[in-house]
Amino acid sequence: MTTIPSWARAERLARARKEQGERGVDALLLGPSADLAYLTGYHPPHLERLTLLVVPAAGDARLVVPALEAPLARDQLGELEIEVAAWPETADPVRLVVDALAAAGATGGRLGAGDQLWSTFLLRLQAALPAAGFVPASTVTRQLRMRKDPEELEALARVAAAIDGVVEGLDGLRWAGRSEQELARDIEEAIRDTHDKFCFAIVASGPNAASPHHGATGRVIQPGDPVVVDIGGRLGGYCSDTTRTLVVGEPPPGFGELYALLHAAQLAGCAAVRPGVPASAVDAACRDPITAAGHGELFLHRTGHGIGLEEHEDPYIVAGNDEPLEPGMAFSVEPGIYPRGHYGARIEDIVVCTDDGGRRLNKTSRDLRIVS
Repeated sequence: MTTIPSWARAERLARARKEQGERGVDALLLGPSADLAYLTGYHPPHLERLTLLVVPAAGDARLVVPALEAPLARDQLGELEIEVAAWPETADPVRLVVDALAAAGATGGRLGAGDQLWSTFLLRLQAALPAAGFVPASTVTRQLRMRKDPEELEALARVAAAIDGVVEGLDGLRWAGRSEQELARDIEEAIRDTHDKFCFAIVASGPNAASPHHGATGRVIQPGDPVVVDIGGRLGGYCSDTTRTLVVGEPPPGFGELYALLHAAQLAGCAAVRPGVPASAVDAACRDPITAAGHGELFLHRTGHGIGLEEHEDPYIVAGNDEPLEPGMAFSVEPGIYPRGHYGARIEDIVVCTDDGGRRLNKTSRDLRIVS
C-alpha cells in the first residue's frame, strides 16, 4: 500500500479542489482506481458494490463504501480527515452520493467521473443526477499525477532499485535448455521477494522476441537466442518497469549491429529529456536514428509511458504529443527493434525530468548481456 503520509495526501486533496475550480469541475466522483489511491491512500477492491469518493470543489469530501469495507477504508485513510459513509447491503449507495453532492450544491453541476468507473455505476449516477453534466475525472487528475511530488519520486527510486536487483540476478539463472515459462517463474519469484506485488514478467526468446508484449510459452531457449526480458512489480504502491535484452552465448549474425543501434538510440532519448522539451521530441530522439538506419518500420510502438501508481499513465512519449516536459514527470524511455520471424531487442529505463535535465532511475548496465 502507499506509504505517502496523511499530510501529503491532504495537500493533494487541496490541489485537486484548486484544479477543479480552474477547470470548472464541481465535484470528482472516483471509484477504485489510482486516482482514488493518489488522493486518499485507500486501495479498495473492485466489487459489484459501489465504492465512490466524492470530492466537491467547495465542501467536505465523502467516501461512500460498503459497510463490510469500512474498517479497511478507515485503516488506510489513517489520519486523513474524510467522512466514511458506510452503506449496509440493503441501502442505496447512489442516494448517499446524491446527498453528498446536494450538501455541496453540486447536483446540477459539472461532475468528473472516474475514467475507470464501471459503466453500471456511471449509468446509475447519470439517471439519479439528470441535471448534471459529466466529464472524465482525468480532466483534473492527470494534471496532478503527471508531476510527481518529492515523496512519489522517492517511492519510484525505491521500486526502481528493487527491480534493478532482480535484473542483476538474471546472469545467475540458467537459460539454455529451459522454457520461457520456467524463466518467467524464476523471475516472478525474485520480484515477489523484492516487491510488495508481482505485476508482469515478459520473457520472449528467439522469434518470439519480435512481439513486444509476448506472453511466455513453453518454447525452449536455445544457444544463440536473443531474449527480451521486460519485468515489473509494485512497492509501496508505486510501479517498477524495466527491460533488458540478453543473448544466450554467441549472438546471431547481424544482431550485434542491431543492438548497438538500439543502444545508441536509447541513450539519445534519455539525453533529450529536459524541461520544456516536447514529449514528442524524446520519441524523435530515439526513433530518428533507427529510421535513418532503415529500420523505422521495425520500431512498432511509442517510445514511452508515464509511470507511478499505474504502470502506464500520463505523460506518453509519442509522436504528436507536444506537451512540454516538466520537472517531476516520470516516464519510460524504451525503444525497440523487432525483425519479425527472427528476433527482437528493447532497452527500457525509467527517467525523471529534473530542473536541468533527466535522471535515470534504473542504474543497471544497458550493454547486451551474454548468458548461458
